[in-house]
Amino acid sequence: MPSIVDLPALIAALPEPARHRFERLFYVQADVGELRVLPAMRPWVQQRFGSVEAVERQHVVRVMNRITFEGALYNPLRAQRPVPMDATPRSETEGEAFFADPLHTTAEDVFGRVQGQHCITTSNIARWERWHAVVIFRERDPLHVSREALRESFSISLEWARRAHTLDPQARYFVWMWNGGLKGGASIQHAHVQIALGRGMHYSRVEFLRRAALAYRAQHTSDYFADLFAAHADLGLSFALGAVRGFVYLAAQRPKETWLIGNAFDDALADALHEVLQRLAQRTAMQAFNVVAILPPLFPAPTDEDWHGFPCVLRIADRGPAAMIASDIGAIDLYAHSAINADPFVVRRALEDEVSPAKAER
Repeated sequence: MPSIVDLPALIAALPEPARHRFERLFYVQADVGELRVLPAMRPWVQQRFGSVEAVERQHVVRVMNRITFEGALYNPLRAQRPVPMDATPRSETEGEAFFADPLHTTAEDVFGRVQGQHCITTSNIARWERWHAVVIFRERDPLHVSREALRESFSISLEWARRAHTLDPQARYFVWMWNGGLKGGASIQHAHVQIALGRGMHYSRVEFLRRAALAYRAQHTSDYFADLFAAHADLGLSFALGAVRGFVYLAAQRPKETWLIGNAFDDALADALHEVLQRLAQRTAMQAFNVVAILPPLFPAPTDEDWHGFPCVLRIADRGPAAMIASDIGAIDLYAHSAINADPFVVRRALEDEVSPAKAER
């Protein structure tokens, strides 16, 4: 079974066209970090990491996306390092009671609410955007939200955006994001999604991705997203769920980062997201997560922005054990290169039962 430490050899074994495509997308550097374990430490090292030899010669792999400058630093040994955990059950947050009865205890937008069988919108009480709302699931546990509820959250979010756009035609740039659990960044444990509609231009990282994809197309006369998928497919990191394509991302920003690429923000994409979340939770013990939808403007308007060929992308990532006291993100992640302790090849195998292999587009 391949692992991240085999990445250079896997790249070298690719046929020349596939290798050329991969290398114009990614920079990869593999090294061995060496140290000496002192005698007093050896029993603890043996117990914690399995062997002294594994610690004294550690394989580290650096991956960087040459187009977007996203990067990941991999060392599978880091997953075994000691992490402080809180044995005290987390108490309910202040907003739990409000989200339990949102129709009567949460704010509503000036155009009212959008409500379904499984979820309902509320206006965000502390907003970071002019149009900013929350979609509250009836199910409290983020890891137990049903496929039907996830589908409904997509359709309700789009209806909310349509109503906001009707009142404010300049609001066109939609973002849908889900912080699953307190470790995922949610201020309230109860399952909920945040949605917003921006004006003027898209959110900064989405706009950067658009421009990077355009520059790639101009330089290589090839579609960035198709090539990104194909490069992962060549290495066995891709999969397909119906019409939705996906891959475990090599230049991950957080552990287990998985991309889903669809044609629209629709039921097919919601179903694929549900499958991946469930498999990550069941097979990799994921307890908290982030999901973000990256979409072209929902409402076309005369503009010099080129969104041709830009797909609907979902990015999914694990945020660590719910009881972990330490943050899962540090200075290296914020200001240099993301340090990732999950092997993408192991994550891909964890998805095996629910997804089918996908071939690279050649």
